[in-house]
Amino acid sequence: MNVLVIGNGGREHAIVQALKKSPKVDKIFAMKGNAGIGELAELVNVNYCDVKAVGDWVDAHKEIDYTVIAPDDPLALGLADELESRGHRVFGPRKNAAIIEASKAFSKELMKKYNIPTAKYETFSDYEEAKAYVETCDIPVVLKADGLALGKGVLICKTREEALDGIKEMMLDKKFGSAGNKVVVEEFLEGPEVSALAFTDGKSMKPMITSCDHKRAFDNDEGLNTGGMGTFSPAPFYGEKTEKEVMEKIMIPTMNAMNAEGRTFKGVLYFGLMKTKDGMKVIEYNSRFGDPETQVLLPMLKTDLMEIFEAITDERLADIDIEWESGACVCVVLASGGYPVAYEKGKEITFGDLDKDVILCHAGTKMKDGKLVTDGGRVLGVCAKGATIEEARKKAYANVEKISFEGMHYRKDIGIKYRDVERE
Repeated sequence: MNVLVIGNGGREHAIVQALKKSPKVDKIFAMKGNAGIGELAELVNVNYCDVKAVGDWVDAHKEIDYTVIAPDDPLALGLADELESRGHRVFGPRKNAAIIEASKAFSKELMKKYNIPTAKYETFSDYEEAKAYVETCDIPVVLKADGLALGKGVLICKTREEALDGIKEMMLDKKFGSAGNKVVVEEFLEGPEVSALAFTDGKSMKPMITSCDHKRAFDNDEGLNTGGMGTFSPAPFYGEKTEKEVMEKIMIPTMNAMNAEGRTFKGVLYFGLMKTKDGMKVIEYNSRFGDPETQVLLPMLKTDLMEIFEAITDERLADIDIEWESGACVCVVLASGGYPVAYEKGKEITFGDLDKDVILCHAGTKMKDGKLVTDGGRVLGVCAKGATIEEARKKAYANVEKISFEGMHYRKDIGIKYRDVERE
């Protein structure tokens, strides 16, 4: 079959790489893709947030048998609904289910209603009310823009001054655009974090192996929040007891809650979790594969990804056995200098002799005048597998040193944290 993949980041490159292995897939198209994706797929220059334009393109290209929608924005805009209404087969939740990520306020209210463990919170649409609350609430505190903000709409405020500045930036200065029209003010929780993703067709849920993201720009989790500077899998502290707790208290209740609300979720449901002194709690939901979590998860997937996608579309996920490789995988993100604030594009990328088993996931890249150049904040993900996290980590960093472009920035500590956290 011929498959269209929507998106242009490292996540989408990892998805395309996995689909390329499937005997069921003949040809892949990508909208809009990047230089790395362009080596495996035919690139399509259509704005994937224009749902009608995407629908018209798929209608006109009868050879497309299936569409995979990877980013959050088109899901929140209803691209899955649009394509389904035109009779096309799609992977990705409908708009009324994608709201679990598109609105922080919705997800918090859902968890409160169905007793899914999460941090205490208050929601505000009025700046003066939010300001008054922050002037007296416990500190530190977490501020979350209600809408989508490219993974950057969360501020951890350690002082009251920071919290008051954050409320102003979100609600008055519109640092995150309309995403900050409504703000969730949340209690600050402490503990190791884990990304626990699961495939679901609304009837059953099959968890993936776990991973740990590194959101801050600099080593030791310092600097501004980013879309993710690297990740590793599996989470060292996530054992059978924790997996059982998460499945029984968080994953299945979330699937059932969405069904009860008439918002059946079909696709990948991402649970951002924290291991607190009171047990596992939900920090956030995403309505799709994470980025850069996907770059360490899919290389470890033994089962045909296309097989899984179709099973979800046809609501027969329970019939599929999903297998994963043992061992570990680490991804180090190479970013443009200045990311996540201001950075330049168009810097030529050069490579030494990379190890053959190292996986490169292109994010912000394009071809210009026959040369590979930077085209975004996060440029490349260097991914390596090993028997242990440390082995995979060493291999990833050994290959990072063989890549260069002007202003290249990356964290040196991916894969180190949580080594000493007890596994349960």
